[in-house]
Amino acid sequence: MDLRIFTEPQQGASYADQLAMAQRAEQLGFSAFFRSDHYLRMGDGSPLPGPTDAWTTLAGLARETSTIRLGTLVTSATFRLPGVLAIQVAQVDEMSGGRVELGLGTGWFAEEHQAYGIPFPEKRFGLLTEQLEVITGLWSTPVGETFNHDGEHYTLVDSPALPKPVQERVPVVVGGNGPRRTPALAARFGTEYNQSFPEKSAIAAQRDRVRAACEAVDRDPDELVYSVALVACVGRDEQEVSRRAAIIGREPEELRRNGLAGTPQEVVNGIAALAEQGITRVYLQCLDMTDLEHLDLIASEVMAHVGTTA
Repeated sequence: MDLRIFTEPQQGASYADQLAMAQRAEQLGFSAFFRSDHYLRMGDGSPLPGPTDAWTTLAGLARETSTIRLGTLVTSATFRLPGVLAIQVAQVDEMSGGRVELGLGTGWFAEEHQAYGIPFPEKRFGLLTEQLEVITGLWSTPVGETFNHDGEHYTLVDSPALPKPVQERVPVVVGGNGPRRTPALAARFGTEYNQSFPEKSAIAAQRDRVRAACEAVDRDPDELVYSVALVACVGRDEQEVSRRAAIIGREPEELRRNGLAGTPQEVVNGIAALAEQGITRVYLQCLDMTDLEHLDLIASEVMAHVGTTA
């Protein structure tokens, strides 16, 4: 099982906080450090220090790490024009030596759009589809040729389709739990399909929908990585589990039901159950970004027993 660290910096984390966690994750052998792409804190609590931009942050981390992969889970299609996003991701890929992955979704948090004057159309799935068409089209256009796109939302004329990423194919993570359109989008564009915070009992059925969508377009379903993102709250004993749960405003039993929580052995068992449902990658959502000892514990007592793929 490939274990990755996933964070929510909009909840109250500076660039320095993110750098410290990314560097610790790299030192411990986690395969990737991913962050959300949000501009507003969710729920109660201090909004300080305020949001950090996802791709500005990843550009900095690209220069201050050396082996760990970096990405978003997920970038909102409402935040950036696809041509600009293609340039940004390609540049960060070059800055990192080819370690970037792009998670892209429709966006859902209306309040952050209102807070920062970002348009939030009611219908966004077509926007997402067209962004994926444009971004992957720009990257795949041979050097010396131009890219054109005439769509409902975006028009590109004689684009030189530069710069190119370092990687021959930047991994594209398509996420969501929808039963029809999301699987079709993953089959068409994804290198990975991610279910974020799913009902555990629904994971296998949704994975099967994506596999069926791949088969419908004559794509080998095994080409995709199938992943989940779940909140992590691990402690050596119940007291430590409860302490970590309280810091993030959650209850231990709720976290056990909906995430990967409890003692290391409980979490190892939870990951094994995910593997039985065909999951090969887990994003561990670590909400307290000051608690680097949490990562130490997961690495020594969980990852050591389930393995990881860098």
